[in-house]
Formats: sequence, structure tokens, C-alpha cells
Amino acid sequence: MTDPIRVLILCTGNSARSQMAEGLLRQLGGDCFEVASAGVSPTSVRSEAIAAMHEIGIDISTQHSKSVDEFVEREFDYVITVCDNANELCPVFPGHTQRIHWSFEDPALAQGDESDRLAVFRRVRDEIGARLREFVVETANHQ
Repeated sequence: MTDPIRVLILCTGNSARSQMAEGLLRQLGGDCFEVASAGVSPTSVRSEAIAAMHEIGIDISTQHSKSVDEFVEREFDYVITVCDNANELCPVFPGHTQRIHWSFEDPALAQGDESDRLAVFRRVRDEIGARLREFVVETANHQ
């Protein structure tokens, strides 16, 4: 068995996009991936992100926001930034890390009532999931 592909997913607060991406990639990639997420200014995991993921059978309720500083000494095969701010502030990682940037809307900025906000989290979750499905297929083909 080959070593798992190490992936770090970054956003600003590590509260929604990167948390959902971490949960999705864990499910989509299984044992082939070792996944972590972090933020350049970590806060806490948004309840709407937990709810949106729960709807598709993925539990991220035990995940917590982490600082990118916790990971700068570790080697990753891929560092994926999921917001423009994290892309601009992302530190350099050791080794042969491949950087990938995907810009997704910040669902934490959604306005309206709970139903309206949750709809934005669902849409962003699905957009992230689509990108990650492509990533898993492409990455598996290059291993």
C-alpha cells in the first residue's frame, strides 16, 4: 500500500469552507488521503456548516478550527486554499508541496434568516464537493 496523499485545506477562519472540504475529502478519498484543515485567522466551526454536512451524512461536529501555524513544519503533497484571503496569506510549506487555489463564496457572510443562510452553505458545500470529486479522480490517476 502506498502512503496516503497529504492534503491541507486552508481558508481564513477555518469555520466553514475548509471544514466542509475536510469532511468531504475524508469521505470521498477514504484511506488514500490524509486530510487536515486550518485557517490564517481561526475562529470556530459554524453551526450552519455542521448542519449542511449532516444533511449529506458527514459529521464534522467534532472538528475544530486550527491555525495554519500548527502545520507549517509539516510536509503536504497539496495545500488547497478555498478563499482568496488564505491564498494571499498562505505560508510556504517545506518539501514538494503543490499549491492549488479555488475561490468559493464565504457562506458565513450570507444574509437572511436561518433557512436563507443554510441554503448558501448547501450551495457552497456542493460546489466544494464537485471540485473535490474531480481532484480525487485526477490525483488517483497520477499516483
